[in-house]
Amino acid sequence: METTNAFGMNDRIKRLRKQTFEAEPSLSIERALIETRFYKENEGKYPIPVLRALNFLEICKHKTIYIGRDELIVGERGPSPKSVPTFPELTCHSIEDLHILNTRELQRYTISQQDIDTYEREVIPYWKGRTQRERIFSHVPGEWKLAYETGMFTEFMEQRAPGHTALDGKVYKYGLLDLKERIASGLAALDYMNDPEATDKQEELTAMSISCDAAILFAERHADMADKMSCEEKDPKRASELRKIAEVCRWVPAHAPRTYWEAIQMYWFIHLGTITELNGWDAMNPGHFDQHLAPFYEKEIAEGSLTRDEAKELMSCFFIKVNNHTAPPKVGITAKESGTYNDFTNLNIGGIKADGSDGVSEVSYIMLEVIEELHILQPGSAIHVGTRTPERFLRAGCKVIRQGHGYPSVFNPDVYVQELIRQGKSLRDAREGGCSGCIEVGAFGKEAYVLTGYLNVPKVLEVTLHNGVDPVSGQKVGLETGNPCDFKSYDELYAAFLKQIHYFVDMKVRVSNYIDRMFAKYAPATFLSLFIDDCIAKGKDYYNCGPRYNTTYIQCTGLGTVTDSLCSLKKHVFEDKTFCMAEMLEALTTNFEGKEAMRQRILNRTPFFGNDDDYADQIAVKVYDDLYDAIEGKPNTKGECFHLNMLSTTCHVYFGKVMGAMPNGRLAGKAISDGTSPSHGADTHGPSAVVKSLGKLDQVKSGGTLLNQRFMPSLLKREEDISKLCSLIRSYFAMGGHHIQFNIVDTETLYAAQKCPEEYRDLLVRVAGYSDYFNDMNADLQADVIARTEQESF
Repeated sequence: METTNAFGMNDRIKRLRKQTFEAEPSLSIERALIETRFYKENEGKYPIPVLRALNFLEICKHKTIYIGRDELIVGERGPSPKSVPTFPELTCHSIEDLHILNTRELQRYTISQQDIDTYEREVIPYWKGRTQRERIFSHVPGEWKLAYETGMFTEFMEQRAPGHTALDGKVYKYGLLDLKERIASGLAALDYMNDPEATDKQEELTAMSISCDAAILFAERHADMADKMSCEEKDPKRASELRKIAEVCRWVPAHAPRTYWEAIQMYWFIHLGTITELNGWDAMNPGHFDQHLAPFYEKEIAEGSLTRDEAKELMSCFFIKVNNHTAPPKVGITAKESGTYNDFTNLNIGGIKADGSDGVSEVSYIMLEVIEELHILQPGSAIHVGTRTPERFLRAGCKVIRQGHGYPSVFNPDVYVQELIRQGKSLRDAREGGCSGCIEVGAFGKEAYVLTGYLNVPKVLEVTLHNGVDPVSGQKVGLETGNPCDFKSYDELYAAFLKQIHYFVDMKVRVSNYIDRMFAKYAPATFLSLFIDDCIAKGKDYYNCGPRYNTTYIQCTGLGTVTDSLCSLKKHVFEDKTFCMAEMLEALTTNFEGKEAMRQRILNRTPFFGNDDDYADQIAVKVYDDLYDAIEGKPNTKGECFHLNMLSTTCHVYFGKVMGAMPNGRLAGKAISDGTSPSHGADTHGPSAVVKSLGKLDQVKSGGTLLNQRFMPSLLKREEDISKLCSLIRSYFAMGGHHIQFNIVDTETLYAAQKCPEEYRDLLVRVAGYSDYFNDMNADLQADVIARTEQESF
């Protein structure tokens, strides 16, 4: 290993960082070809779980193995860094998709014409009519498809595997050979006389065992390559490292790790297995990585077999390995959008342990140093700050935030533990939980928490104002709840709005449940199931009631926009009678053309959410509570229920594009508000007022709320400024806040980056529950970040 320290990267990490930063994302057809050949030969010969596991084994046998020149942590999803496989069993790219991805201006995925021709010849014909996406769209009701097409909601599972997954500490206590023994005991104990599900369990457990073999084989192939490379290596130091890599890969994941190095490699092989098996663009992460690694670190530091510098170097190698894994691109219309390369691996740092004690360790501080120094897109990171979290750790996290990378975000374990307990988790399981992906929370290593897609809440109001008709498309998509011009009071309008909410939520729940069963039936995750309690004990798959907890979320978007629109209608139409409803509807239809004076009156004389104004905030609380009532408790297919989540990722930009003007003065096509953040520019009273407004929401009712804030860099220059930021976070969390994240960048810098993008290649900004390179974002997303209120004081 090379020497590093708390003040910067060593030469190895500098070289690896340069490689990952400069590597061009590409599309690999290798996995699709292996899978297609296997299915052509074997489909129908085996039960589906066994078929899926054998397919995984086939991929692990034949996919290209890559070990880079300087690497210490090894393994790639594709044949080389940033080479992304496709998942034709989920959704098969068309030739047009591949050409679009190869040529689009932003976030391009290169692919050769030869590979496109091969894909057209060998992959597309077989999967036509067999993909999960086709199964879904061939069976959904017409009214659901119409609402989906008009932008009332999205559906995550129409293009990718469901489930935001984070692992717990058992990954580091048991090897796959241990799990095979447990599976064998489960198979031996099956009761074919009295258990009607015994045969199904036998198929699933057999598949799980095969999946263990696949991952062990995959690791052994890396060991073989490392041994071979060591024999050919002329540099004795690198030859020794390669022999060590081989030793590590022969031990994990077959056995439980014994060292810090083995523990990191153990997780990485499991991560790779999961995203190779099925994951077509979803969150997979190690959970409380620092807490899991701390015992290995502390033991080896005490023994003298590991130094802090070596531990930091290995952590840096892991970060770079995650950054090598760009998100698989989508198909159809969404292939034309830039989207993001971010694959949403999110590291939870700090927080609390299962016994409720402080979870911060020296590994936590090492991770913060690596985040600050590497300044790369992935992995995402979040510090977890509870009442027991040391002020030193919060200050260290805020100093990284001050750098303006958008990382880390900040979570409140005191609140999300309450959220998880409310959902039925045990106290211990809730404490071991946290965030996977953006802001949604679950019980790590014990839960399948499935995000079904976003609900466009302002669109629901827009349809209400047009008596069930979408004014953009002209299609009737909702209920006929009455001509708004006939409403005598605000309460009548709100009652109609609430009826539409229940109508669209119920529509979404019905189809999400159907899709859920499609995955349980046709795409079991037999490798991932190994690491989630209680799949082995039950003999059931991750997608089929195997986990201890099975949660389904609907993510509601645009709270600020819908609140401000309702405020405008209540004040100006029903109370002050400044405008009649007909005038308001005409202004919306014409996008306020010729009515700028009316629009300015709305913008400047309406109480808006985010300013600690009870007039607006009480409406926000009412909408939030009613969304909770509409969603909470709706049954899913696994004996549990749906929950509310307040998340937008980048969907608030898409939702804005499919909407006309709104009563809050927002113009047609402009983005709606993100998560639970105030509308762009509406929060005029500073960040303290924002958190006070958000603090009025009972966030324990949700499974996650997102709050974006943007600060001028000059606001955080001094040590006392860091203290103010720490106080803001502590104050918000004391009010019951779930999450907060920051962009530390001024508008001038963002405009300069648009003008001279080559000079700002590494400018990272916080988009939603993740960060992205500013100049990899499309114009709409850039405008969205720029439009956020630029806070100049606390």
